[in-house]
Amino acid sequence: MRLNAFADVSLRAMMVLAAAPDSNLLTTQSIANAVGTPYNHVSKAMARLRELGMIDVERGRNGGSRLNAAGRAATVGQLLRLLNTRADPADCHTLNGECPLINECRLRGALARAREAFYQELDPLVIAELPSYRQMAPVFAMIGLRPGL
Repeated sequence: MRLNAFADVSLRAMMVLAAAPDSNLLTTQSIANAVGTPYNHVSKAMARLRELGMIDVERGRNGGSRLNAAGRAATVGQLLRLLNTRADPADCHTLNGECPLINECRLRGALARAREAFYQELDPLVIAELPSYRQMAPVFAMIGLRPGL
């Protein structure tokens, strides 16, 4: 199974926030620099993570984002379920309408069960436990922070 780009960026942002010292607010630009992704993509991910209650955001000159308690406790499987904007794992709707095989299709159900099994495998992985010091030290040095691990 492949993650969509939005979920990938969101998970990366969550990992950076999880590794940041609790006292530090990270700007969206610094997160974008840290994960090597354009600002506008990270900005959309941050907005969605805020809607989901995973991060706290402070506006203003010294503002930024930080992971909150719900974000620290969130698992990768849980987050991917929330970020997956595609309800159907198969592309049963084409430009010409629905797939002619859609009636009583067993493949759609099998793909949905496979996706859930994928998420279940990721349920034990807690976001806050993913980043390591070795992983984050160079990233935070690049944006001028020390990792909080």
